[in-house]
Amino acid sequence: MHTVIIGVGGVGGYFGGKISHSGQKVSMIARGTHLQAILNNGLKIKSIDGDFETKPFLVTDDIKKVDKADLILICTKSWQVIEAAELIKPMLKEDTIVIPLQNGADNTEKVMSVIDPKYVLGGLCKIYSKIESPGVISHFGHAPEVIFGELNENTSERLLKVKEVFDKAGFKNKVSENIQGDIWSKFMFIATVSGLGALTRATIGEMYAHPELNKMLRNTALEIYQVALKKEVAMPPNIVEGIMNFIGKQPYTATASTQRDIMEGKPSELDNFNGFIVKEGKKLGVETPTNAFVYSCLQPMEAKARKAKN
Repeated sequence: MHTVIIGVGGVGGYFGGKISHSGQKVSMIARGTHLQAILNNGLKIKSIDGDFETKPFLVTDDIKKVDKADLILICTKSWQVIEAAELIKPMLKEDTIVIPLQNGADNTEKVMSVIDPKYVLGGLCKIYSKIESPGVISHFGHAPEVIFGELNENTSERLLKVKEVFDKAGFKNKVSENIQGDIWSKFMFIATVSGLGALTRATIGEMYAHPELNKMLRNTALEIYQVALKKEVAMPPNIVEGIMNFIGKQPYTATASTQRDIMEGKPSELDNFNGFIVKEGKKLGVETPTNAFVYSCLQPMEAKARKAKN
């Protein structure tokens, strides 16, 4: 199996690095100083589970150099998914499998708006990781895991092919029987902690321990749940309580990547998280006051970051 990683950040760098380190064929699409560092020194992973280095089969910024893919993992930010889906078109063959792994609730829909839905599986990952420096990925929290499944909830042979790649790589992975529900559950967690964390500049543990912020976390999650129900996503009725318990078990000093992006003045996934819920709420007739408050407060910073990038 030839695996192609689109976006070699904390997610793509870690999981792609693990697949490459296991001796499998991996091509990575990277840019700038990160690309050059990997070409010169290989990809270095600093992990709480043990450091390692790997030299992927190919690392390039030129899509024309990449062989046809058996498996493509899209690991960009949510707002880059459509661009990434356009990018992978030359790598597709009849049985290529495409899995978007970034945070967000509608990434599969974005990918399927660009390429034939037959290629696409739903997916998500759980990991705390980031680019520490060019060519170096830091994994600093959570047992890394990828969850994936057919969007129609069927079982298929191609799911087993993907699982074989992940099993050989040596990271935790699971075939989901309700991938949309799993995607929305992960989205509920990340959207709940990211926006409020960026607004307060507080860690996940600090927010959970603060009575009023804890209440805001719960209200944010509840609004996401109500939007999900309107969209007919199958989610357990106690999911909000489950998410709050999960938040309470996170490392006290942990922060989400979107929070870190906003605090560092970088373009973020704000529009794809709290902004997405506000937009969907208006469309579906669901009140989302907490998400709207967080989103509105952070919008000026997001606009400034995007203007600076352009």
